[in-house]
Amino acid sequence: MAVERIDYQAGSVTGKGALVWNEKISGKRPLLLVMPNWLGVTEPAIKRAARMAGDKYIAFVGCMYGGGKTCEGPPTSQEWMMAVRQDRVEGRKRVNAALATLVAEANKRGIGDSSKKAAVGFCFGGGNVLELARSGADVNAVICLHGDLATPNPAKPGDIKAAVFVLHGSKDPVAPKADRDALEAELDGAGASWQMLDFGGRLHSFAEEETMMKGVAEYHAGAAHQTYRMLDNFIEDAFNKKL
Repeated sequence: MAVERIDYQAGSVTGKGALVWNEKISGKRPLLLVMPNWLGVTEPAIKRAARMAGDKYIAFVGCMYGGGKTCEGPPTSQEWMMAVRQDRVEGRKRVNAALATLVAEANKRGIGDSSKKAAVGFCFGGGNVLELARSGADVNAVICLHGDLATPNPAKPGDIKAAVFVLHGSKDPVAPKADRDALEAELDGAGASWQMLDFGGRLHSFAEEETMMKGVAEYHAGAAHQTYRMLDNFIEDAFNKKL
């Protein structure tokens, strides 16, 4: 897989993301924006994007902190994440810039089909792709995996163009059932096409292999396996207008 680091303007910062694709495959492929968790554009995030891209997509790992910054975890990750979450207008600029960069860079190389775009986010990144959808971005599908669900700027009727898929752990302490209920009401009120699936008993970050915060964020192989299969099916159906 080819991995190319890309600098781009993202709101008030210069983002540094990673364009990922199988250079041995010819022809144009759909575009997949991957927004990582609160650790930033890490090597595990890039490797995960490469696995997701495979032969199917041109992927781009977006940067929400600027400079491709990464960290090892809390308290730094908490501070960086909250700084972004406290300014949702700026946050939406950054995630929209990542999508625009994916389109531009794939088109520049002649490898992307920009009529088919999807965005997947993990944890903090899940919240970011929901904000992308709320902003009215031109994207076919948005998938939030064990993400931040709440927002101070909920979508209004007609705002959301993407089909939205939310996969969550029923016992996720980071975004509890009250947040899921609020998101359901928001998506219904916005007139969005949406689906939500809860994995019984699962906690936060169940689809990320490197995760382990006992009792809070725990990887689960079965839930992860189903997640990646279902998100591919959802994206394909969104592209083909079957949702």
